[in-house]
Amino acid sequence: MNTSRATPTSSPAAPAARPALRPLDDALAELLTPALPLAGPETVSTFEADGRVLAEDVVSALQVPPEDNSSMDGYAVRAAEVQHAGTALRVSQRIPAGSAGSALEPGTAARIFTGAPIPAGADAVVMQEDCEVLADPQGFIRITQAPKPAQWIRRAGEDVMRGAVVLSKGERLTPAALGLAAGIGRNFLQVARRPRVALFSTGDELVMPGEVAPEQMRPGAIYNSNRFFLRALLSRLGCEVTDMGIVPDRRDATLDALRSASQAHDLILTSGGVSVGEEDHIKPAVQQLGSLDLWQIAIKPGKPFAYGKVGPAHFIGLPGNPVSSFVTFLLLVRPFLLKLQGASQVAMKSVTVPAHFSWPRADKRREFLRVRRNAAGGLDLFANQSSGVLTSAVWGDGLVDNPAGQTIAHGDSVQFIPFSELLS
Repeated sequence: MNTSRATPTSSPAAPAARPALRPLDDALAELLTPALPLAGPETVSTFEADGRVLAEDVVSALQVPPEDNSSMDGYAVRAAEVQHAGTALRVSQRIPAGSAGSALEPGTAARIFTGAPIPAGADAVVMQEDCEVLADPQGFIRITQAPKPAQWIRRAGEDVMRGAVVLSKGERLTPAALGLAAGIGRNFLQVARRPRVALFSTGDELVMPGEVAPEQMRPGAIYNSNRFFLRALLSRLGCEVTDMGIVPDRRDATLDALRSASQAHDLILTSGGVSVGEEDHIKPAVQQLGSLDLWQIAIKPGKPFAYGKVGPAHFIGLPGNPVSSFVTFLLLVRPFLLKLQGASQVAMKSVTVPAHFSWPRADKRREFLRVRRNAAGGLDLFANQSSGVLTSAVWGDGLVDNPAGQTIAHGDSVQFIPFSELLS
């Protein structure tokens, strides 16, 4: 009998446990915590302030309109003197916009134009379409529609009261807001500084359009599409973008790019190379120079996402698939950049719309489906929802925010986030 013991063999190492998927709302809250508003607000011309975030409350030093004025071209009258259609009145004065008339004589009308001040004594305006100019006697009009008191009169201060906050700190300025600021006499506004963002790509497979013709592309090479839409998205959010191009796929080149970017930028943004366990130079280089957290977010498309610091600069790494990169930018990077600018509203807004499609495959992750409004008021679904099909984001005009584990039947109400909400 052989009593010798067999030499034990080593068992293979167990695979590392995958990190738990992180809910989007939790990831966003954690990401926004270090996104403190940038120091150093700027004063810019109101003409140049579109899309900027206010760094001050804008308070009106006057009321708008400054006095009661006409909202129509017509005739200012005393309503009590024109109780019946067919009443004739003498025209005693003419009041164009920009000039002040005198008190209205009893029994007369004042020719008045849009924006002109209402003369004392008048309490209504009859639009010129309801008046007939008489040839005999000359200088008289006949009113064909009896007026009601206060009709076609804009009251002083009905738009803006003196001392009112017309635009609030943290508000993102729109064309209408610029007009409102100008309407109270503001030719300059104090706004948040633009975030300085360094954008670069890594990967020897990347080729820039124009460098190589499509028919001459080597096997495995792809055009760098992410660089183009990320740069455009950053610009739309008011960032000053430094496009650092494609960094060679070497550790020393990656370290040099990160060091350089961290010294003059608020954020370093990259795409690709952030999947858990992926061997690339971005991950170890960021960890060598600062700190990095790799997150697995429970969204589709998306999931891999990285946040860290390189010196004083924030670092964000997006997934490499174009739709994943596009969607995670809208859901996470956009609110991050708005908060850096001190914006008071950073959350995405959705509306309830009927689905004119079926989605029978529930996913364990929260899904963002590319859809388009149709003429019937519902939403159509792009046929291919793959994270590599950028056509879906061009064809679509928004996203359906579909909860984890949720199927969609034709006619169900869904939450729709228009791209017009996310891309402005």
